[in-house]
Amino acid sequence: MSDGRSVDGSPVVHGFPHLDTVRAAITALYRRISPDGVRRYATSLAPADAAFSDADDLHLGAQRVARALVQHLHLPEARVIVGFRPMEHAASVELAAGPEYFIELNDRFRTHRRDIGAALAHEITHVLLHRLGLEFPGTRDNEILTDTVTAYLGAGWLLLDAFREDATSSQKLGYLTPEEFGYVLAERALVFGEDPSVWFTSPQAYTAYRKGRDRAGHDHHRPPLASAGWAGRRRYAKDRRHAGEHPGAGPDPSVPYAFENGSAGLRVSFACPTCHQRIRVPVRGRVRVRCGLCRTVLECDT
Repeated sequence: MSDGRSVDGSPVVHGFPHLDTVRAAITALYRRISPDGVRRYATSLAPADAAFSDADDLHLGAQRVARALVQHLHLPEARVIVGFRPMEHAASVELAAGPEYFIELNDRFRTHRRDIGAALAHEITHVLLHRLGLEFPGTRDNEILTDTVTAYLGAGWLLLDAFREDATSSQKLGYLTPEEFGYVLAERALVFGEDPSVWFTSPQAYTAYRKGRDRAGHDHHRPPLASAGWAGRRRYAKDRRHAGEHPGAGPDPSVPYAFENGSAGLRVSFACPTCHQRIRVPVRGRVRVRCGLCRTVLECDT
């Protein structure tokens, strides 16, 4: 199947247009492989495992990097066959049930070898998701899922590092924007305590990571989390009071929480900042909450 990535240098989209799907992908990953499964990927792919010099044999080098990615993603050991041919997209992978992995890369990578690891990372993650039976409906959302999982499981820093842009040209691999790749990598960094930016060779990748890190940090400082800023807490208190006085009022889509007024009293629901699963708790002041999906313990002021 094709990964749909452009290699024609067309203008790069920036910002966070796919963030809802990215967050849904992180939730789906935790549901499918569990927090313990995610922790199996606590160490990212090492830069040396993806290094590819002009002195390397093209096919042997590509197969070496592909094998390293197969091992990193904990896929069954099998022969990896990597070929090159003219094609519209960056790469494609055969998802047949056989033991071998068949991957085709765009002929462009014959002379752009530094990005072979990035292209292979996306394709081999397709294999992982296929074996897990994890997919989203529609090509676009499924490719966003693949990019998100690639980054969250420690190989996607290669995709962000393939982003380069100047006054006359640009290059990006993957369906996520550079900032969205930065967001997912920052989410991963918050869980595992690593700094992927030290591996970037592209200055534009570092800038995108910084913007994504800022957005991810915002997720961890929103009410009803106790770490929320003064303005957020003030707005939350106002909304909480309004919900208590108007039981039939609907949720406000402009805020990251929603109140429910039922027989058991006022409750608030919000997204876990780690896995983005919705959490629902009674409104009773300072409480410690454990997410039922990723097991993150959250200090909240409800």
